[in-house]
Amino acid sequence: MRDDDDEATWRDVLARAPGAAGPLSLYAPLLRGPLVLGRIAQTLDGKIATASGASFWISGPEDILHTHRLRALFDAVLVGAGTVRADDPLLTTRLCSGPSPVRVVLDTERRLGPHHRIFTSGPRTLILCAADRADAPAPGQAEVIGVPRAPGGIDLAAALAALHARDLARVFIEGGGLTVSRFLAAGLLDRLHVTVAPLLLGAGIPAFTLDGVATPKDGRRLDWAVHRLGADVLFDIDLAASPPA
Repeated sequence: MRDDDDEATWRDVLARAPGAAGPLSLYAPLLRGPLVLGRIAQTLDGKIATASGASFWISGPEDILHTHRLRALFDAVLVGAGTVRADDPLLTTRLCSGPSPVRVVLDTERRLGPHHRIFTSGPRTLILCAADRADAPAPGQAEVIGVPRAPGGIDLAAALAALHARDLARVFIEGGGLTVSRFLAAGLLDRLHVTVAPLLLGAGIPAFTLDGVATPKDGRRLDWAVHRLGADVLFDIDLAASPPA
């Protein structure tokens, strides 16, 4: 965990960020202690990208600033290999004051090549993969961490434990939809931020991929607070207050 994990420091980070990206009430629950936050920006019809994978930009500039603020508030930012392959992100803090987090890529089978920007520039990068794939050479300056396998990928609880062992107790799961869905289904998210943009795509990649239920009453009904971010609406969901049925 960062040594400057102090509420006054975080409030200063938020106050010095340009533009308005939600009130302090949105960020106050995120300021202290170990935390795993999932994040999705989706269209009104529940898509995070077109069928071809294009996602720039689903949400507006205020929501993008919000994402950078979240990066500044967390020890680590985690994405799946599909997000790296599709978007080639840097995952650094650029639109507001504050540090860039350690970058973590979930690449179970080590299928990503060394040409992606996350491996060639910027701050520290970790790769979480299956333990039997950990011996392959690391791309660039990345550090490889092998964890046990589980159905559908790697053991996500073990992955978080490996990050915690490296003093990365505050983890921001930035994407993509499959990765956030896996952490959500495993009960490993403390909080979820879902931004809905006033945009319709029709076909596209769904925001969440979860097992279905037989009837609506069998679903998980959530408690949330609502914030406006420019033209978008952000739902701040405290998952501890909305346990599965």
